[in-house]
Amino acid sequence: MSVLLFYIALFVGAFLLVKVIRKSMTSQKDFTSLKTVTFGDESAVTPDRAASVISVLVIFVIWAAFTGSKLLPFHVPGPFTGETQFTYRVEAPEGQKDEATVFVRVAPFGEEADPFEVPPGEGFAKDDAVAMTASRSATILFDKNDEIRRKDGARITAINGSASASDGSFDAGDGSITLTAKGAIVYTPNLGMQMNPIWLPSPEKVVERFFEISREGYQNFSLWEHLGWSLTRVIVGFILGALVGIPLGYAMGLSGWFRGWFDPIVEFMRPVPPLALIPLVIIWFGIWETGKIVLLFLAALWIMTIAARAGVSGVNISKIHAAYSLGASRAQIMRYVIVPNSLPEIFTGA
Repeated sequence: MSVLLFYIALFVGAFLLVKVIRKSMTSQKDFTSLKTVTFGDESAVTPDRAASVISVLVIFVIWAAFTGSKLLPFHVPGPFTGETQFTYRVEAPEGQKDEATVFVRVAPFGEEADPFEVPPGEGFAKDDAVAMTASRSATILFDKNDEIRRKDGARITAINGSASASDGSFDAGDGSITLTAKGAIVYTPNLGMQMNPIWLPSPEKVVERFFEISREGYQNFSLWEHLGWSLTRVIVGFILGALVGIPLGYAMGLSGWFRGWFDPIVEFMRPVPPLALIPLVIIWFGIWETGKIVLLFLAALWIMTIAARAGVSGVNISKIHAAYSLGASRAQIMRYVIVPNSLPEIFTGA
């Protein structure tokens, strides 16, 4: 939600800023500006280059702002890191009460927090220390060194002097605390609004990792070997799909029998995502090269079939009549009229 609101704010701000700048400049004097009706007229609407450039920049600004990138001087609030502490009050079965402090050290993303120790203090509730990483939670067995344990009836009644909220949680300032069913403390530092690098790393980390893989490779293969094999599979699968799909599409576009015979199959398979076929492809062809190429073949087959069929069906009938009137044969109409006029649809499908 915060990303969406941030995007909307940047969109509105950029729109107003560009509008003000353009209004202060010389007004446009061309055919489009002189039209009396522009709203709803598609010919009067052309892509705004400034909007396109700003749109791409906004995506990178959001990416950098929500990942703590060093390329951007400002960021959204990040997760809590550093040292903090909170106190808890323990009540024994006999009614005795005591307080202890838990010292917490939170390391930044991707770093290991060094364990540390603190003096236990006085009283039957002893102080504890815990080290953790940002955006993670830690379960604290507060009674592991206390004189009165949970199994003896000890229970926590307050955190930082306050009772729990209606949902059973406590506000610890730099984080939140909940108690498990067995009474252990689960501490979660404030997450902030930044993304965990596990899910979305910063732009410079992506570039750094790209060059690292370019130099060192991945899984004992260089990056170029990975790219070469992937590109080979895609090209082979696409070529096979086109070699089968285009003739099939032409046949469906030219023959009612072919159209009636294959239309149910094509319309059934067309909306099926290729990834949904992975289990069947693995069962039938295995997980090696054959299965991968077959999956890519199936992904291209139906698209190319429909594109070729649409290309044939979209040929202007007046061109065919004109060719017939000039004495063209069916083969000539196919070669000089249908194929050239269907190529735009086929290239669109490709």
